[in-house]
Amino acid sequence: MTRTRRLAFSLAMNAGLVVAQVVFATVAHSSGLLADAGHNLTDVGALALSLVAVRLALQPPSAARSFGNHRATILAALANAALIAMVTVLIVVASIHRFGHPEHVRAGIVVVVASFGLVVNGLAALVLRDRSNDLNMRSALLHMVGDALASLAVIVAAVALLFVPSSTWLDPASALAVAAIIVYQASGVFKDSVAVLLESTPSDVDLPELTATMAAVDGVGEVHDLHVWSLSSEMRVLSAHLVLTGHPTLEEAQVVGDQVKTAIAGPFSIAHSTLELECERCNDDQDPCRMEATPPTGGTAHRH
Repeated sequence: MTRTRRLAFSLAMNAGLVVAQVVFATVAHSSGLLADAGHNLTDVGALALSLVAVRLALQPPSAARSFGNHRATILAALANAALIAMVTVLIVVASIHRFGHPEHVRAGIVVVVASFGLVVNGLAALVLRDRSNDLNMRSALLHMVGDALASLAVIVAAVALLFVPSSTWLDPASALAVAAIIVYQASGVFKDSVAVLLESTPSDVDLPELTATMAAVDGVGEVHDLHVWSLSSEMRVLSAHLVLTGHPTLEEAQVVGDQVKTAIAGPFSIAHSTLELECERCNDDQDPCRMEATPPTGGTAHRH
């Protein structure tokens, strides 16, 4: 099943679940179940964003977007994290209010509906399970796993209320537990999304090892001005300057460049490499090849 179909299937299941949870949360007077419904509502929006992002990422590059729309998946993941944070605030406010204004909770209804939610979210998580490192799919999966855990928290609180009806504090407490789960799952997605947007070096890429691998190719004397970043969770690009030995011809230099690209493509998951081949290293006191924080007047930030 393609990612698009998996996301669409999970979206449909969660939309139906939200309607059922809101209706029965109102009947049962359960803030915990209503919080879970709110969490699931964010998932509907999150899955819709992820679905749109996947569709955009599949579009070919254009003159306006020469690298394509791979960043769409990262923007969707970041938007999902922000959406989660907003709902968390609402859940916390409602739960604190319920502590001061307790209501009788029809725990039996809550147990049944929350159990249904647990099954739906668990199934959705299995559908979305992806062995890739796609941050967009990971954020969607975390939504589902978080929902399943949230439903479990609501179930535990409702079961306790069946035996101790006077413990009305358990219901808003379960809502706060849901909020804690949401914050935990959102923080990792937010951090990773920002890292990609800031074009940080991927966390699993060892730059010294990457440099050594490139320098080990026959004909490469030195590697400098090396940059590695991600367009998306699965699309990494690299740019670097290679100082070649022996003053090779243009044809020989191109062969060395191709060998370097081959050497790093698999081990470091580099999808696109841009290499500048040099016969001599830049020897100025201030390396004109490096990236400058502030471009000089009338110049560019990256000089060659």
